[in-house]
Amino acid sequence: MAAIFEIDTILSLRHKAYDLKGKVVQGIDFRETEVPWEKYQCAGAVFLGCRFKNGEIEDLLRDKGAQIFPLFKGLPYAPYRSVLYSWRELMKKGEDGMSYDEKIYRHFEKTRHHPPIVEALAQRIHDHAMDDALSEILIDAQTKKRKKIVGIMGGHSTLRTDLYYRKVAKVAHALTRKGYLIASGGGPGIMEAANLGAYMAEQSVALLEELIDQLAVSPHYTNEGYMEVATEVIERFPTGMENIAIPTWFYGHEPSNFFATAIAKYFSNSIREDTLLSISIHGIVYAPGSAGTTQEIFQDAAQNHYGTVDYYSPMVFLGKQRYEVDTAIFKTLQQLAIGRNYADFLYLTDEVEEVVQFIEDCPPKLVS
Repeated sequence: MAAIFEIDTILSLRHKAYDLKGKVVQGIDFRETEVPWEKYQCAGAVFLGCRFKNGEIEDLLRDKGAQIFPLFKGLPYAPYRSVLYSWRELMKKGEDGMSYDEKIYRHFEKTRHHPPIVEALAQRIHDHAMDDALSEILIDAQTKKRKKIVGIMGGHSTLRTDLYYRKVAKVAHALTRKGYLIASGGGPGIMEAANLGAYMAEQSVALLEELIDQLAVSPHYTNEGYMEVATEVIERFPTGMENIAIPTWFYGHEPSNFFATAIAKYFSNSIREDTLLSISIHGIVYAPGSAGTTQEIFQDAAQNHYGTVDYYSPMVFLGKQRYEVDTAIFKTLQQLAIGRNYADFLYLTDEVEEVVQFIEDCPPKLVS
């Protein structure tokens, strides 16, 4: 996922010394600002969702070689946004009592399978904006190197009282303390456990256990008080360690959890799943899950099998009962991997410490 050079503030525009060649200018309202456009070099520049004082300025920019993408009207979301979401933004309620997240979901639901062309284009542009904003936070600002990202996946219906909810939280906690950036699908169940453990990585394991017990009074996302008890935890610990959630409005009936510090929410579930798998170069941990998790496992296996993301990455299965007894998934993958470079990147365990150690011992291998 290549980062795009993006200008999204008036200040950053002024730092470009009149050179916008090949740059992307996104979501800036220029109507109240004097800009000497005649001085700017604009060949190959792209303006996404910007507002100008009049059409003459737009004509001038086009004459200089810029492309101007128009605004969309009547949408509850901003297709050209330049940053990821936060849970506070998504949960903020309007005068009608609905959260921003719910408004977007209801709008999406009206035409989810057959959106009109303008709506479909707006959704694709929005998801591209998510790609761009996500790519920026995956790079360490100081070292300029890609962060060590580990994905954690599993059942969305896993209860907060479940043993694997607790194990996943501890895995995420330990990996974050070792310098990994945790990414999840951003929903409830195992996904919440992953984000929770990463968020609380500066605190002790004993405190993490205490918070899980607190959350467990409302175990399932359909239970009364589910969101409220999560809010209580967040109010007690308003800041936490960086971690990522990548949810989708395709499953918009499931609440996004509160413990991710950055949320890349997509309309397209297929793009969202591929993105989550592709960025998790340092491995993916699979806790017990159902059909959705199984789909992700074999999609990840295909990436490893054909080397399509340039690295072979660890696939760690946390749950012997699920992956060895109830299903033959782990054995099937072992057979599939015979003679392949990722054969040694498969691991099955029930132990938190072994998950962490295997991720540490098996860094991603560059496809040659």
